[in-house]
Amino acid sequence: MRKLVPALLLLCAWAIADNPRTLAIRNAKIVTVSGPVLNQGTVVVRNGLIEAVGENAPIPAGAWIIDGEGMTVYPGLIDSLSTVGIPSLAPPPAGRGGRGQTTPTQTPTPTPAPVATPATTTAPVARAMGPEDRPATTSWVLAADEIDPSDHRIESVRSAGFTTTVTFPARAIFGGQGSIIDLASVQHAGEMVVVPAVGQYLAVSRGGGVFGGFGAGFPNALMGYIAYIRQIYLDAEHYKLLKETYAHAPRGMERPPYDRALEGVLGSKRILLPANRVVEMDRMLRFAAELQQPVILYGMREAYRPEAAPLLKKYGSPVLVSMHWTEAPRDPDPEAYRTMRSLENVDQGPAAPGLLRKAGVPFALYTDGLDQPKELQRAVKKAIDAGLARPDAIRALTLSPAEIYGVADRLGSIEVGKIANLVVTKGDLFDDHTQIEMIFVDGKQYKPAPEPPAGGGRGATEEPGVSQ
Repeated sequence: MRKLVPALLLLCAWAIADNPRTLAIRNAKIVTVSGPVLNQGTVVVRNGLIEAVGENAPIPAGAWIIDGEGMTVYPGLIDSLSTVGIPSLAPPPAGRGGRGQTTPTQTPTPTPAPVATPATTTAPVARAMGPEDRPATTSWVLAADEIDPSDHRIESVRSAGFTTTVTFPARAIFGGQGSIIDLASVQHAGEMVVVPAVGQYLAVSRGGGVFGGFGAGFPNALMGYIAYIRQIYLDAEHYKLLKETYAHAPRGMERPPYDRALEGVLGSKRILLPANRVVEMDRMLRFAAELQQPVILYGMREAYRPEAAPLLKKYGSPVLVSMHWTEAPRDPDPEAYRTMRSLENVDQGPAAPGLLRKAGVPFALYTDGLDQPKELQRAVKKAIDAGLARPDAIRALTLSPAEIYGVADRLGSIEVGKIANLVVTKGDLFDDHTQIEMIFVDGKQYKPAPEPPAGGGRGATEEPGVSQ
């Protein structure tokens, strides 16, 4: 027993040293994003929050001190549209689906009904009146309820400097509500959730937008998708009116039936709609105005076109720009015909973020299925080389997504009181030879995982991302 007590105390000491409650990174370059860059400053973290930051920030007694000489501290990166944390929505390996898409939902083969004999009478089947009648609608689903801390992508994306994702259960037209999660390694998923519900993911193609398909059937054309979404919102408005009327004077009135599909629609703060081409941007912005819903457009494949930025600025809605740039096929068929539009997308697509920034359009970047550090670094570097200033690139992956989703009071910059999500590098972020030394999520330190061997990626697709 006498030997057991010292051993337990030693184990506790090791645990505290590995992830102390109070730590300070001193003598480091600090890119706060929301304020000036500190060429030699200190960041103090206590209980998962930033306690102090500045050139002469006092270091508490007993704090674990990290010498940041020659290092740079950035806010943790935020992926503004993701499925990380939901393993069933992980992109497939290279193949027909390409990056950023999942295998379409398989429709189960129905069990054959028994053959009726002349003496058998078939009872009439009552038609169901619940949400199961609404195809490709799972609006009530919360990403927070589906998060699995064992998703292997959490470590991979975190190793690239991402500490937070806005994860969506994107399986259908009304896919469900996204949640903001911190990419910590924990046993209980609830510890990862920062905000449980931030908006409803919508797709308008059988491809299912960014993250996957949901099979054939109605609707199977753009007009059908638009009509279906419009009808859902008309139903939701009627449902809301019935509920309010019944709540005001229930006596003598038939109780309206509960509809979880419409409850999910009514409970959404905003909607996310796909738009790649300029005509789609215009169509979706008009559609959101008709539905009277705050909107975020995602995709933006052709936001480099001169008419895109003025249109987006006119409506004032924020946009999410895919970093999965259109690329030329690696082994092109010499006989294949390629349109001028596809060639322009390859050549000019990465210029979109810089042009949106110059025009004053609020935007953030998202990974669109890229999850390897080198892939992500190359994608951001393309945008920088095409005209996006480095500070603007950092902002588009930190403070801008936090502002778009209304969580800039707790994420996106290095400020006192915010969550201690930090990335410590040797060299400037997104440079070719920059090395990520450590990542902090909720104040806990993580080391980047080794990258898989070269050639293990999923390959390039000519038109990745949202529906074409």
